[in-house]
This record gives sequence, C-alpha cells and structure tokens, in this order.
Amino acid sequence: MASPHFICKLNAVTRVYGSGATEVAAIKDIDLTIEAGEFTVLSGPSGSGKTTLLNQIGCLDAPSSGELILDGTAVAGLSSRALSHLRGEKIGFIFQSFNLVPVLTAVENVELALQLAGRPDEARAAALAILPKVGLGGLEHRRPNELSGGQQQRVAIARALVKKKPVLVIADEPTANLDSANGEQILALMQELNATLGTTFLFSTHDPMVIAHARRVVSLRDGRVVSDERRDGGEPAEASAAEVS
Repeated sequence: MASPHFICKLNAVTRVYGSGATEVAAIKDIDLTIEAGEFTVLSGPSGSGKTTLLNQIGCLDAPSSGELILDGTAVAGLSSRALSHLRGEKIGFIFQSFNLVPVLTAVENVELALQLAGRPDEARAAALAILPKVGLGGLEHRRPNELSGGQQQRVAIARALVKKKPVLVIADEPTANLDSANGEQILALMQELNATLGTTFLFSTHDPMVIAHARRVVSLRDGRVVSDERRDGGEPAEASAAEVS
C-alpha cells in the first residue's frame, strides 16, 4: 500500500529568539508531518508555540535549527525571492483579523492574491468563480465594511483558495473575531472544502469549538509537542455552510 503524500515535514525544528541571557526557545525539536487532505489543529495555551510553529510551516520565519520540507522542497537556503514564490504558489493564509484591504471590494480582495502571485490575467475570472463557492454570490462588489464578520472571513477563505489550489491552507485563530454561530458556519464551510476539494487545512487555536471539528489534534506546551491525537472525524457542525450572515 502506498504511503500517504506529505504536504510538509519538520525534523527537529527549533526557533530561538534573542541571545545570551535573553534567549528564549519558542519551539523546541519539533518533529511533525502533515499529510495531504488532513484537517488538523495545533492547540495549546497562549505562549505554547502555536503561532511560531505556523510561521515556520508557512515559510514566514526560518528555524534556528532543524529542517522543513514543504511539498517536496527543502526550505533551508532558499532566497527570499524563492521563499516568496513558494508561499505564493503553495500556501493560502487565513487570519483571525481577516486582513482584507478596506478600500477594495470582495472580488478585488480575492483578485489581489493572484496579482501578487504574478497572474493578473486570470485574476478577475478566478475571483468571480470562487466567491459563489464560499457563499458570496451576489456580494462580489461589496467592500469589507458592507459585509458581516462571517462574510469577511469567507472572502479571506476565497482569497486563500483562489491560487488554483494551494497544497496547504493555514488558519491562525480563524474564529477568534466571530460569534459562535458564525464560527460554526465558517468551520462547516472549511470542512466542506476539505471534503470536496481535498484541501489540506492546518489551524492554530485554543477554541474548543474548532478543536471539536478537527480530525487530528496536535497539542503544544512550552514549545514542545505533548500529544498527537488522530480521530476518525470531527464533531459535525449543526449549521449549513451556506447560511453565514
């Protein structure tokens, strides 16, 4: 039987900040493999190393030691230009604060991801095609201040997915600025995209609701992995993915 394809692999990854007496190891000797199609949560209290680990996997920061392989590419030694290209082609990011450009419409915010990736000719058509898939048909030309929090997060999801199909979507506390009903519906949408498109999702959270939906929970404490629990399936969301307001 063939081995599952891994999206990213970390071997003994450590990230140290400061030096001398002020040196702090935010994560220490992390060994972790994320396989294609996973719906995985990194959990742990504040200061446990979740965001630092996401930054390593997302190629936003470089490890002090250890090795990161992303979709077959060893990241160490890549130039900043090569890293930027790798991120643009392989990774979609979803943030708790949505990170939308306020003067741009929903479709323009989604387009921007492709324009920055050097693919402006296909940007408008791709953005218009994906927004209905995340429940925003008819809202393409509204600016962020004309959308609810749940709708803004859907724009962020569309922006993460528009680059043909990223091998990995990284979501840092994606429900933190949503009420529980919208949070449930956003998670239901992500589960649907995971199931129908095979998109690999990796979350950072301490929200029990997000953890309940995960099929794998990697728990961190003091910068180390303390448990790695695989499940047959997460708790189903009660709301339809299309009902976010």
